[in-house]
Amino acid sequence: MIQNFNITPELLEILESVKDPEIPVLNVVDLGVIRDVEVSGKEITIKLTPTYSGCPAMDVIGDDLERAFAKAGYNTTIQLIMSPPWTTDWITDRGRKALEKYGIAAPLDETADKDVLLNEKKLVKCTNCGSQNTKLVSQFGSTACKAMFQCEDCHEPFDYFKCLK
Repeated sequence: MIQNFNITPELLEILESVKDPEIPVLNVVDLGVIRDVEVSGKEITIKLTPTYSGCPAMDVIGDDLERAFAKAGYNTTIQLIMSPPWTTDWITDRGRKALEKYGIAAPLDETADKDVLLNEKKLVKCTNCGSQNTKLVSQFGSTACKAMFQCEDCHEPFDYFKCLK
């Protein structure tokens, strides 16, 4: 999530207009990848932490941020910050709710995540009906950060956003 720094509501609105290209229901603020924003007149530096090293979405996000701020008259510099590494703990509550509404189960805590991915525990709630009677179909979903599950009650498949720490 955004660190404690001062930005205007206008700048926050611009940040929130930029979506994750892989999960377009999440903006970069709710995804928790914005680490800092420095503003000096019409010069802005955005410090961005990738969700994982080599994530292909980061180039797109950086370009989208530059375009969004350019429309408002800002010259933007994007800096990738690798440390501390991003964690799913940085996804905001609003972001977690958006994931669920979109059909992607929000990440569980680290212990529960391992239990569902490695020990077949039924802890992931179906995003369609809310049942925890779900099963792991594949540890790899449509992107590297997701796993594929299926509800055994309503039979609908859905993605689960893995816990990353």
